[in-house]
Amino acid sequence: MTDFDNRIPAGPIEEKWRTWLDDHRLVGPRQRGDHRVLVVGTGLAGSSAAATLAGMGYKVDCFCFQDSARRAHSIAAQGGINATKDYANEGDSVRRLFHDTIEGGDFRAREANVWRLAELSTRIIDQAVAQGVPFNREYGGHLATRSFGGVLVERTFYCRGQTGQQLLLGAYSALQKQVLDGRAQVHTRHEMLDLVLVDGHARGIITRDLVSGEIERWSADAVVLATGGYSNVYYLSTNALGCSVTAIWRARKRGAAMANPCFTQIHPTSIPQTHENQSKLTLMSESLRNDGRIWVPKAEDEERSADEIGEDERSYFLEERYPRYGNLVPRDVASRAAKLVCDEGRGVGPTGRGVYLDFQDAIAERGRAEIDSRYGNLFELYERITGENPWEVPMRIYPAPHYAMGGLWVDYELQTTIPGLFAIGEANFSDHGANRLGASAMMQCLADGYFIVPHSVTNYLSKHAANVETAEPSFERAEGEVNERLGRLVSVGGKTSQSQFHKQLGNLMIDNCGILRNADGLREAIGGLRSMREEFWRDLTIEPGEKGMNQSLEHAGRVADFLEMAELMCNDALDRDESCGSHFREEHQTDGGEAQRDDENWASVSIWEFEGPDSEPKKTAEQLSFEAVELEQRDYA
Repeated sequence: MTDFDNRIPAGPIEEKWRTWLDDHRLVGPRQRGDHRVLVVGTGLAGSSAAATLAGMGYKVDCFCFQDSARRAHSIAAQGGINATKDYANEGDSVRRLFHDTIEGGDFRAREANVWRLAELSTRIIDQAVAQGVPFNREYGGHLATRSFGGVLVERTFYCRGQTGQQLLLGAYSALQKQVLDGRAQVHTRHEMLDLVLVDGHARGIITRDLVSGEIERWSADAVVLATGGYSNVYYLSTNALGCSVTAIWRARKRGAAMANPCFTQIHPTSIPQTHENQSKLTLMSESLRNDGRIWVPKAEDEERSADEIGEDERSYFLEERYPRYGNLVPRDVASRAAKLVCDEGRGVGPTGRGVYLDFQDAIAERGRAEIDSRYGNLFELYERITGENPWEVPMRIYPAPHYAMGGLWVDYELQTTIPGLFAIGEANFSDHGANRLGASAMMQCLADGYFIVPHSVTNYLSKHAANVETAEPSFERAEGEVNERLGRLVSVGGKTSQSQFHKQLGNLMIDNCGILRNADGLREAIGGLRSMREEFWRDLTIEPGEKGMNQSLEHAGRVADFLEMAELMCNDALDRDESCGSHFREEHQTDGGEAQRDDENWASVSIWEFEGPDSEPKKTAEQLSFEAVELEQRDYA
């Protein structure tokens, strides 16, 4: 029977993490070198975990499919990272950050995990500063902060518009120090294609060298997955093109349960799509909503440019509908509002799928120098992509798939339902509920990597360590299954490319399981996905050859996994008969058009287990308890 014990310590919420730290088992310094840990992923979560585990004395092998660990998708995070330093003297606290995160996630996250996240936030900033991360500073020397969506205080620390890149350089530098010292190795251009279990415990992985095509076995005493989210299931998203679900999907097929897969976030400030052959969308940081005002014409107006539309002809629709938070409402709220005004015919730009993000008032009030110090590189990025100068004309933005709140189910120790397999960062489900607040992704990744999973892995290794060799039959079987799957992909011999299938999948998902969902559309999507999957395995064409570099083979394997994952997402969305956060079922909304939760029946985590390729997934629910907050309807007006 699957163990869904969340292992949350007893006692007051303020003491749970300290209690767990005091009680967990340790491994002596001289014994740590006897243990090997595999870390898959080199973003903020993966690099920080690998660096910390190696620094503790464990042998660490770290894997990424990029040509450098520094090119993990974490570099794309722009706006900032939350922490409760309260340099602005606004009365911020751990409890306020905890409450904002729980409420922002529409009360669908675990209290204990979120409190720990808020509690660890200040240590993350201290760690980053010690590594030399160049946070913006006020004139007096204190680190500068700004606001993000869903909060009423300035608690977001930032490095202009490149916070993720700077934080990743700090974690990467720490990891490279361990490489230099011989305690860690980084294996670039390696993609994890399967998980290996020995006696029910995670004991290794199978990878493909993306340059040589060689299939390789790797054994260890524990495995940590830090492979990010699955929003590329929508094809057009803000994620890097290589981001995939493959690693956690392989783990799921080996027995790791998936939690809340339908909770995916549509980010409100992406540059709109401009061409049907476009393969990626570019995110503009949510931090821009601090000073930029979002508006559309009050009436449908396709002819005039923004500067020809007078102030009295503009609708600042977020400020009008949500006067208390204005443009800083949470992402799910802002995205739905933008879609609705565009659906009314008031969208701007050549496709009508866009709203203005205007900085003229902020420039007039604060001066160009200050706006440039906050967002200058973002303005430059926008101009390079669009050819339009945001100093002179408003930016155009539109919601785009961004972040996956769902992921592998983990307990309080970040261990999955497979002993010895841990999932951290966006790869797990635990901290964000039904909607991630801005500036909390980097917070979770670094909390998990620096301060939580090193202790969790230690606790596990103190009781379950066992040296295994790659000659074990389990490794041979897993490698054989990987080769069989690759061979099957190469031998389909059809006429349709994997990219075309991916685009079809994205269109189906954004239409039926995107910003808005309903039962009929979800049922239609499930049927369409099953037909599409059959066609994929009947009509796929890719470049021949399993050996050597074959990027069409890489992409085809990821698309095959997305096709399966998409069906689970739609099943979960159909099953969850309520609206909450980014999961907005049109059948369940308040009179004011906001998400209508059903706390009596759905204050729970939906956990899905793989029962075999020809069987429906098995669902279990983890009930959520709320002791430190009171359940209430979210209100940002």
